[in-house]
Amino acid sequence: MSRTPQGQRASLDKQPHEVAAMFDGVAARYDLTNTVLSFGQDRGWRRATRAALALEPGERVLDVGAGTGVSTEELARSGAYAVGADLSLGMLAAGRRVRPEVPLLAGDALRLPFADATFDAVTISFALRNVSDPDAALRELARVTRPGGRLVVCEFSTPTNPAFRTVYLSYLMRSLPTVARSVSSNPDAYVYLAESIRAWPDQPALAARIGASGWGRVAWRNLTGGIAALHRAVRD
Repeated sequence: MSRTPQGQRASLDKQPHEVAAMFDGVAARYDLTNTVLSFGQDRGWRRATRAALALEPGERVLDVGAGTGVSTEELARSGAYAVGADLSLGMLAAGRRVRPEVPLLAGDALRLPFADATFDAVTISFALRNVSDPDAALRELARVTRPGGRLVVCEFSTPTNPAFRTVYLSYLMRSLPTVARSVSSNPDAYVYLAESIRAWPDQPALAARIGASGWGRVAWRNLTGGIAALHRAVRD
């Protein structure tokens, strides 16, 4: 589904140019919108991602789908050298304005501009479901990670409590787009985002896909009752 740049909404077949244009349209208020829509949980999810990576000072970590670099900035608090990459030039430009000290560069998750085994750790937060081929992206993340290096995927998932899941899905499909209209520069994009979350695999299914893509010792833990989940793995 294509719309004007101000009202851009990608379709669930995830054409890269549509996804990039959609995120260009939300870049101006993206960080604020995420905090409002998640009731502030996004900050804790970023801290949990950093902790799960177990980064050491001097290690190199790649943050794919970094957007404005708020997640990359969090990773750097560990003392590691953190680099962010994103497909959306609008998101990168917004990030460079507010975080000029954070290394941010244009990069497609399916064709990362790095040599094999460049990084000690890689991560992708709330972006894997927006890639046209998530399995190929997982293999590409493995390619740029050294053997024994770590992966953490932080992504929306499936709440484990049935009653809570019902309430959450109602919020996701009905209330989230309404709230987005009051804070987002492109509320249409959040209709797509809600649909993409609902269509995404649950925790065991995603773990299986990670394990089939060059990663071993796959494990996960739920965040906020399963609204999000951290999947951890080690490069084979």
